Amino acid sequence: MNLFSKVRKKDAAAESKQTSTVFTAPSGFSSHPFSALNNYVPLTDCELSLYRALREAVPIIDAAICKTVRLIGDFKVQSLDTSAQKLLDEFLDSVDCGTAKGIMPFIYSYLDCLLTFGTAVGEMVLSADGSSLMALYNADLSDITLKQGNSPLDIIVCRRDVQAEQIPYQSLVLKTLLNPQAGTCKGTSVMQGLPFVSSVLLKIFNSVGTNWDRVGNVRFAVTYKPSSDTSGVTAQKRATEIAQQWSKAMRSKQVCDFVSVGDVSIKVIGAENQIPDCDIPIKHLLEQIVAKLSIPPFLLGLSWSSTERMSSQQADILTSELEYYRTLLNPVIKQICSMWLRLNGYGDGVKIEWSNINLQDETELARARLLNAQAESLEAENKAKMQNSEVDA
Repeated sequence: MNLFSKVRKKDAAAESKQTSTVFTAPSGFSSHPFSALNNYVPLTDCELSLYRALREAVPIIDAAICKTVRLIGDFKVQSLDTSAQKLLDEFLDSVDCGTAKGIMPFIYSYLDCLLTFGTAVGEMVLSADGSSLMALYNADLSDITLKQGNSPLDIIVCRRDVQAEQIPYQSLVLKTLLNPQAGTCKGTSVMQGLPFVSSVLLKIFNSVGTNWDRVGNVRFAVTYKPSSDTSGVTAQKRATEIAQQWSKAMRSKQVCDFVSVGDVSIKVIGAENQIPDCDIPIKHLLEQIVAKLSIPPFLLGLSWSSTERMSSQQADILTSELEYYRTLLNPVIKQICSMWLRLNGYGDGVKIEWSNINLQDETELARARLLNAQAESLEAENKAKMQNSEVDA
């Protein structure tokens, strides 16, 4: 409201007579475009826009989450009621998910939301008469909130408004929390702890870009030193003329010569400084990001592993992570299939079979199976020899 505008103007006018301000960098120089990362405060609830901006700002984070979703694989659902198997398969292949058909796009989008925000909420959409399951819908987390019901084990979905009204038909709502803290009904994003590291990384990238902008658009310092026998008026006039001619030469679209008389020196501003090596700090920051996302570096195009054995161990760790995510998705898949089976008059018992996670070389796997088979054969022969020796004795 400019409550102190008069005082400020008076002080500014008095101060301008004594000092002058020189701007050496454009405004906003030290800030990158993703300001939400700079405003992040740890140990507080993060906004959903922060994690969206994080995936957009740091491509390696977005690539890691997308690869995790794709590596989760596909699955088949077997109904304990064999008469419903064919119809269940047709439903899973053709169910409407809004932008695509089939349950797999819904599961991929559901897992993507779960990894990004730590919470995923979906809805089973019934027909107008409530007799059949028509579609699956992934809810926007900015429109809902989770609260505890009458029991700490009861989590209900409410609308995100002043009244926090409970959404009806909670049995049609799908919800999953990723690594929730004890006593809370809020999941933990896989990107928790990365805003600060990513903010430092973006500052380095922004500084590198600014430095290269200056390299491509060089600034010069033109210094004129008048001789001792030159009067002040003449020196000022020559300095003005030199400045005009230099500005004309620099703005010309053609190559121009600059000719001057007297002691004139021209230097590139910042020529003595060198761009610092940023490979080591960037690698340290990327190591923190990759370690948090549990993705082997070689899957992201980073050549950090020096041996094949190390890469295979990292692939085994990723396999265990994918198995954990599958256990979180199993209740959601069972809830969808059971709802469809009950609405169609079948028993709701189902069994989920996921495809094998294969991140290793097929040749190595075949060699491992061969060695295991040979070991089992030798163990069986030794066991048979021991039994025969005991009988002879």
